[in-house]
Amino acid sequence: MADDTDITLRSKVLYQVYVRNHSIEGSFRAVEADLDRIKNLGVDIIHLLPVHPVGTKNRKGSLGSPYAISDYRAINPELGTMEDFAGLVKAMHNRGIRCVMDIVYNHTSPDSFLAWRHPEWFYRGPDGGFGSRIGDWWDVADLDYSDPASGLWEYQIETLKIWAKIVDGFRCDVAPLVPLEFWKRAREEVAAVNPRCIWIAESVEPSFIMENRSRGLVCHSDSEMFRAFDACYDYDIFAFYQAYIDGLSSLASYAAKINDQEYTYPANYIKLRNLENHDRDRAAFLIPDEKALRNWTAFNYFQKGLTLIYAGEETVNDFRPGLFDKDAVNWNTGKDLSPLMRAMYKIRQDPLFESSAYHVEALDGDTALAVHRSIRGPAAAPGGGRALAGLFCLKGQPVTAPVPVPDGSYVNRIDGSVFRIGGGRIRLAGNPVIFDTAGQIPL
Repeated sequence: MADDTDITLRSKVLYQVYVRNHSIEGSFRAVEADLDRIKNLGVDIIHLLPVHPVGTKNRKGSLGSPYAISDYRAINPELGTMEDFAGLVKAMHNRGIRCVMDIVYNHTSPDSFLAWRHPEWFYRGPDGGFGSRIGDWWDVADLDYSDPASGLWEYQIETLKIWAKIVDGFRCDVAPLVPLEFWKRAREEVAAVNPRCIWIAESVEPSFIMENRSRGLVCHSDSEMFRAFDACYDYDIFAFYQAYIDGLSSLASYAAKINDQEYTYPANYIKLRNLENHDRDRAAFLIPDEKALRNWTAFNYFQKGLTLIYAGEETVNDFRPGLFDKDAVNWNTGKDLSPLMRAMYKIRQDPLFESSAYHVEALDGDTALAVHRSIRGPAAAPGGGRALAGLFCLKGQPVTAPVPVPDGSYVNRIDGSVFRIGGGRIRLAGNPVIFDTAGQIPL
């Protein structure tokens, strides 16, 4: 992690919005009209998927991918004007919400402004023409960052500085495919314009890293990305989450990978915790049981890191909107996780989330015990000697499980209900439970 990362990001919630499909209208103004509802959900940061014009050559679908950008310094007219965009960001700021812009620096559309103006800045395939080093990304042309003196680095950093005067940060698409030294230099120069800029890397799966490195390509690990970025995606362990959901692996295996992050990364690491995003299936599709989904949602909020919610997750959408066509979110499903999300947001304001020793354990095979313990010594957070525990029935089933907590009555901070632990065991009805316990839990 970068040395100057703001560790308070660990207590924040980020809400991801695809403007095109956020509403039937699909505009900046329509998102602005929804800001009060989003804020009331408990949101600190909004991440907007790319808002730049989309290229026309080799388009996927009828409208093209927002990640096939034709001009980094312009706004997609299908979404509104530059004034509409600036107005949306201002409206966010008026509500205390920070705006993170999606930056796609590995590639552009084949007919982009840069492809026309600076063809020398692009990767060339075996036939000498533009191409992508990633096989199924046939709608884009890769940029070539191998020569820092080519002018590309300066252009891209200057572009970031332009936007940094308006927005509060960047989510950088497939950041590991762009040289780390570029990102370090970009962070340093952008800080002169916006010293509080948030940097989120879309880090990648281990299999993706190994495959591309075997082909001689630049592809950085999370450990490398943390040198320039504040937060990285959770893709280093996503396969273990997916395997458990699919019944192919155990909760214990997934928990072990979460715990590994505590010593693999710097002490102040921040992971972007999510059950779904624009590239992954909806949580409600993967987890159709209502009680199980409530437990997974609470567990995702409880985890150590920056929480990500994809628009429509709160209304239990089970269909992931397509990227390449008009495919608006369904806001009238008749289901609503908003009350749970608001309750979990309040819990996340506990300072323990910003500085804790974190551990997850599988109790009975499908119940997760997650614990934030206060750090002892000079680096201790306020309220030392505390532990905050969460129990999550990830299959949504009632369970009686052992817990290493003194017997007594406890208050569930999610809903204020009182429950008992007796004989070192707790009986759960299948709902998530989060509670304070004095002293350290011996895990």
